[in-house]
Amino acid sequence: MSNFQEKANFIWSVADEVLRDDLKAGKYRDLILPFTVIRRIECVLEPTKEDVLERNKILEGKVKDKYSALCDVADCRFYNTSQYDLKKLLDDPKNIKKNFLAYMDSFSDNVKEILSKFNIDNYIDFLDENNLLYMLVEKFGNVDLHPDAVSNMEMGYIFEELLRRFNENMNENPGEHFTPREVITMMVHLLFHQDMDIIGHNHPVRTVYDPACGTGGMLTVSKDYVHEEINPNVDMHLYGQEVNPETYAIAKAELLLKGNGRDSENIMLGSTLSNDQHTDRTFHYQLSNPPFGKDWKKDKKIVEAEANRGFSGRFGAGLPRSSDGQMLFLMHMISKMRPLGEGGGRMGIVMNGSPLFTGDAGSGESEIRRWILENDMLEAIVALPDQLFYNTGINTYVWICTNRKDEVRKGKVQLIDGTSCYINMRKSLGDKRHEISQEQIETLTRLHARFEENEYSQIFDNTAFGYRKITIERPLRLKCQITEERIEELKEQKAFQSLATSKKRKDTAE
Repeated sequence: MSNFQEKANFIWSVADEVLRDDLKAGKYRDLILPFTVIRRIECVLEPTKEDVLERNKILEGKVKDKYSALCDVADCRFYNTSQYDLKKLLDDPKNIKKNFLAYMDSFSDNVKEILSKFNIDNYIDFLDENNLLYMLVEKFGNVDLHPDAVSNMEMGYIFEELLRRFNENMNENPGEHFTPREVITMMVHLLFHQDMDIIGHNHPVRTVYDPACGTGGMLTVSKDYVHEEINPNVDMHLYGQEVNPETYAIAKAELLLKGNGRDSENIMLGSTLSNDQHTDRTFHYQLSNPPFGKDWKKDKKIVEAEANRGFSGRFGAGLPRSSDGQMLFLMHMISKMRPLGEGGGRMGIVMNGSPLFTGDAGSGESEIRRWILENDMLEAIVALPDQLFYNTGINTYVWICTNRKDEVRKGKVQLIDGTSCYINMRKSLGDKRHEISQEQIETLTRLHARFEENEYSQIFDNTAFGYRKITIERPLRLKCQITEERIEELKEQKAFQSLATSKKRKDTAE
């Protein structure tokens, strides 16, 4: 972890050292993040660089599509055919702009698509005119981001730490884009632990999906857990969608650099609610942390149109208020569970308390909850400690849903109190002052697996959560008692005295 902090601190310092006097702080990320991606990619390509250049020269003019041939030589699903890298660009400072652009254009199309989401081209002229391009290239050329020095997990931490710092520096939500890794690990344990006998042998194929994948942390952690703790032979396929172009690019780059890079092709850009990029596809497992309390007004027209189609769409159960879209993601994920006849699906989603408590009986939120309970899809809810996330100190909850409950769980919901399962951090990060230890993750996993009632685990029938609101209307009833005391009180009232005065005036006038 210290290695990750060291690298993140160095990259963070580049923003202050190089850009501080020439660029607004809010724009730092537009350059620091893509340069970090570029450096990581070229470090991965470094061992096969010369071989790729040689093969490209041989194929020049002979083969129209060189992608497969060059990827074979590069031993990954991307490449660069330029003689330059960040260090070699420094050899010709007068032409650094031209050479840098040529270097960028020499990446394979999948890398160029990733880099385009950062809009770095918009800054090249500015950087060159202010003598900043050379300085940035020099700084990043000296950062060792080779996989031998920085693991894929550490690289993920670096990207997330940079995002947190940039957002916090701009007084934005510092945890908007990702979930603390220990929370992801806990969710992964809850999803997979009871399936160890199913996927622990042979070579099963399993799919994992995150409809709000951010930088891809939930996807990569789930794959690592299955391969390291359950069965290295499971053929895992990762899928995701992200609405923010910047974090989409990071997620796509992370998966491109991991393993055979195949999963990168399954990460899509756009709003999951109004533009589902994985239509007609269902998944074995799903994990997500959709934005807390974010409105869905931009998606409203399309979402309402789909809701009007009833259960032929994703939102047939009802619609929550437009100020919070968490329950839309919940329904979307339920619609993406693999059908029971094909093995069924399991999902975990972390949300704040709003989906639990918002909405009176008969409201959109209440109808959604009723639909989930009546269809027996809610397996468990785990209450998490407060001050666990980077952007909020409020309590959060993990919902575990499935369409293939174990027989003993059918018609039941397990509520687990994990609010005391935390340790204090030595140094807070944003609003995050607590973290869940590995031992506490195992404790919560055991509580869920044993399905027993105790101080921290309660089990209820689905029907225990149902209620109806009945309004009883009755005539207005008033009680009147005439006593000497009340007559005297009435005489003292100004309104009564005014009435008497008005009567005297009328009599005088007549």
